[in-house]
Amino acid sequence: MKSKTKDLQPNERTERPLDDFDRKILSALSADARQTYAEIGQSAGLSAPAVHERVRRLREAGVLKGSTAVLDAAAIGKPFLAFVHVDTEGWGKSERMMTLRRYPEVEEMHSVAGDTGVIMKVRTRDARAMEHFLSQLYVLPGVRGTKSYVVLSTYLERTIQPTSTDDWPAIPLPKE
Repeated sequence: MKSKTKDLQPNERTERPLDDFDRKILSALSADARQTYAEIGQSAGLSAPAVHERVRRLREAGVLKGSTAVLDAAAIGKPFLAFVHVDTEGWGKSERMMTLRRYPEVEEMHSVAGDTGVIMKVRTRDARAMEHFLSQLYVLPGVRGTKSYVVLSTYLERTIQPTSTDDWPAIPLPKE
């Protein structure tokens, strides 16, 4: 079974490591991409031309992939959110499985290790539409089953953050 791998996004590091200024710029852009370079420069401690140059380099390096609008799911008629775990025979990333990306309801698709082969984030207008989507999964060769986790409330949903936690708080273990 042939698989197109050009659209897969491996977990690789960039060639040039990001410095604190890059991370401040990326944090500002991820909070609000409509800010001017001057506004970003104020929070990052750089001039507007310096921010412009760094943003240009971050785009060229593929670190900054673009700017998107964040839509309100309920306002556009897609309030029903589920995470669908797909149990597959073998690899699971077949060309037919990848065709599911054409549906606008599929927001994310991940190949994973564990007791499932693929996890998808799927947003539809209602449970009936989710049922129709799942029916598309079950006609694919190699799909053994699915587990769907319907979201009742969302407490946090955000884009990738450019910073990392260096000092995790110590959590004492309970006494035995």
